[in-house]
Amino acid sequence: MNKEGHVLNAVLLGVGLGFVLEPSATVETLRTVAAVTVPVTLGALLPDVDTAFGTHRKTLHNLPVLAVFLAFPVAFGNLAYVWIGVLTHYVLDVLGSTRGIALFYPLSSSEFGFPAGVTTSSRFANVVTVAVTVVELAAAAALVHLLPRYVDTSAVTDLAAIAG
Repeated sequence: MNKEGHVLNAVLLGVGLGFVLEPSATVETLRTVAAVTVPVTLGALLPDVDTAFGTHRKTLHNLPVLAVFLAFPVAFGNLAYVWIGVLTHYVLDVLGSTRGIALFYPLSSSEFGFPAGVTTSSRFANVVTVAVTVVELAAAAALVHLLPRYVDTSAVTDLAAIAG
């Protein structure tokens, strides 16, 4: 996926997540949208920094890098939504392109992609981006609103309280 696709996905995802997390459609929703959209967008752009050093789609496009961004808010109490941007960047590069990414780099340089992906220059790239975003938002809404009905999520809530 290209930068335009990553930004489109991040902004749509950030706005959507703002409404998933605070569905009241009030000023608090707007605050939540801003609080989520900015870090998600920064996280969505971060993996492509490896075009300036290292090997693109390897150096910063792997699970160990994602683990660092997942751990960062727990350890330091900030950058809480950046990991979502990094994760969605990976999802787009796997599903929305023909090349894929090296998920297990540096242990393996093998790239994993979805065989039905599109090239970044395809006229369907933005359509694929929006489709992936809709699926991501549906998954987020299910996790936030449906999962707590069926699974005890108090341990996650306690961890979030400790981190934040």
